[in-house]
Amino acid sequence: MTGEPSVAVVIVAAGSGTRLGGGIPKGFVALGGVPLVERAVHAARSMGEPVQVVSVVPATLQTRAEELLGSRATVVAGGESRQQSVAAGLAALVGSVRTVLVHDAARALAPASLFDAVVDAVRRTGGGVVPGLPVADTIKRLGPDGAVLATIDRSELSAVQTPQGFPRASLEKAYGRAEQEYTDDAAVFAAAGQPVIVVPGHPLAFKITTPADLARAEQLLAPGAPPRTGIGIDVHAFGGDGELRLATLAWPGEPPLAGHSDGDAVAHAICDALLSAAGLGDIGERFGTADPRYAGAEGAVFLRETLALLRANGFEPGNVSVQIVAARPRFSARRREAEAALSALIGAPVSVTATTSDGLGFTGRGEGVAAIATALVRPAARLP
Repeated sequence: MTGEPSVAVVIVAAGSGTRLGGGIPKGFVALGGVPLVERAVHAARSMGEPVQVVSVVPATLQTRAEELLGSRATVVAGGESRQQSVAAGLAALVGSVRTVLVHDAARALAPASLFDAVVDAVRRTGGGVVPGLPVADTIKRLGPDGAVLATIDRSELSAVQTPQGFPRASLEKAYGRAEQEYTDDAAVFAAAGQPVIVVPGHPLAFKITTPADLARAEQLLAPGAPPRTGIGIDVHAFGGDGELRLATLAWPGEPPLAGHSDGDAVAHAICDALLSAAGLGDIGERFGTADPRYAGAEGAVFLRETLALLRANGFEPGNVSVQIVAARPRFSARRREAEAALSALIGAPVSVTATTSDGLGFTGRGEGVAAIATALVRPAARLP
């Protein structure tokens, strides 16, 4: 961790996990060979800014957790209840922290992008923020004898997840006033009269509570897990400065493409396809023209940043296919070279083909280049 962090993540891993079985506390049960608490810490450490990570574990396993997590997290002993454990985590925060996320180690597959989104919402609203998913099932209210009393309007319901985010000072005051046990931190916060909103959650942030949940998580991490697919399209006009960069290669003698960066339509389309497949937005959202770091940047820079985002969110590329539509440059003579360069950079097979548009449109008139990419990504079985 570099710099003085303004964000902290308190990861609660002090529960017994009796419903999960395994004979050890839930946070230390292995998923894909990695304990749940370690996976949760990795996600927090993969956020887009420096963070302090505090892991709250059973007192009997504090030494083991310190050996497991090393410098990646501050380890403290939890209490008899979840609220006592969170309070112990809050007491370990450094002075620079202004925003606190509280996260369950049992939601070990929650991606770093969800943590970042919650932090952004806390800063934007100044209140509590909870990620949640719409309730898909019809919900019935029952009487003590099992009789149906009413059908609940599920449009008013949300299945909430963690990490839940709060302004530090307000959360500490809420915990100081809590007079009963609540099921989550948002309830503690709301009981103190503080506002809480729900933002979109993530399907991977499900809670691993039972053996069936663990089996589902293992299946998602398995090499044979279903891949996810994404599509990316990028277009750039000729007219930039310097030399043409396309598919990360230099093309001497060809007119350059215009853009905030080097205009490499192939690299940019691949980034969009990978981000789309992983559910991480698009290149404009992640590396927008307002960011001076990417002014004039080569396509390889965007690809490396995109791959880092994928890894941080538990994905790895499977393969990529790109179709270039352009009257120039003549691509066929360098196709193998481009495929080799892109495959080495991405760490997965990349195929590139090129075609013209028979004189139609801006590409047919030689005004620019279009690239269409498709990508497959899959959950990464191991932490990087």
